Amino acid sequence: MASRLHVVAGILRDTQGRVLLAQRPPGRHLAGLWEFPGGKCEDEEIPVDALARELREEIGVIVESARPLIAIPHRYPEKDILLDVWHVSAYSGILLSRESQRLAWVEQDALDDVDMPAADRPAITALRLPERYLITPPLPVEAADAIMQGIERACRKGIRLIQLRLPDWPLERIASIARTARNLCRIHGAQLLLNTDWKLAGILGLDGVHLPARVAMELNRRPLPADRWVGVSCHDAGELAHAMHIGADFATLSPIFATPGHPQSTPMGWERFSELVAEAALPVFALGGLEGEDDIESARMSGAQGVAAIRGFW
Repeated sequence: MASRLHVVAGILRDTQGRVLLAQRPPGRHLAGLWEFPGGKCEDEEIPVDALARELREEIGVIVESARPLIAIPHRYPEKDILLDVWHVSAYSGILLSRESQRLAWVEQDALDDVDMPAADRPAITALRLPERYLITPPLPVEAADAIMQGIERACRKGIRLIQLRLPDWPLERIASIARTARNLCRIHGAQLLLNTDWKLAGILGLDGVHLPARVAMELNRRPLPADRWVGVSCHDAGELAHAMHIGADFATLSPIFATPGHPQSTPMGWERFSELVAEAALPVFALGGLEGEDDIESARMSGAQGVAAIRGFW
């Protein structure tokens, strides 16, 4: 089998927040499709250096700062690639196509309508996801007010993705608090996912569902349409592979470190987490024994979308 081709690509935005795309020229693999600009990482070349070189050579851009966004393994019939996507937070220079490809600034919300390679699709998802994901603590039914107060507090702190997890609550009480939480999240521009019950999430018009691994493993496809989030809790390579198989948008992977709530679970640490994420073609949040904000950089350096936490963000 041929070795995997390492490709770097950059997410560049203009002053209006639009994303830069380049069209693959005639005669190239996947000619005519639009992609994030970049190119091949040479042997022994550091990825960020390859990114800077490719953007300078292709479009005249000087990369001033960049951070990893997502690395996507993808197998085409013709080749096996690793698409290493970086968020270019600062750049200079005069944008100019130097290799005859067309360039276009595209609104982020319009990227789904653009004809792009399959390998680029998870990067679009990663662009839309925040780096902090709050999971509400397992409080009793009597603590409904405390849950709402906690959600509002999190929204005011800038949390923009929240999973409402209410184990053992009666269905009617879950529906009631989910409606209230949905309206509160919309005021703050946050998105609300319901744990487990995708049917109720759809009925209530929530932003999606987060599935426990045991539930996801019983499914053969995603349970909600593409305009709703589907997340999956994963703990090993098999569960990550199944999350990708059913078309989940993202996953959590845990536990990174020991947690009081799951003393029987074996922590994987950052090294094993990084190994598992390297083969996952979807954004993955690190979860388990993390402090929240203080762990985001470590998570990013290990290939994560960000951090999912209960107490860290509550």
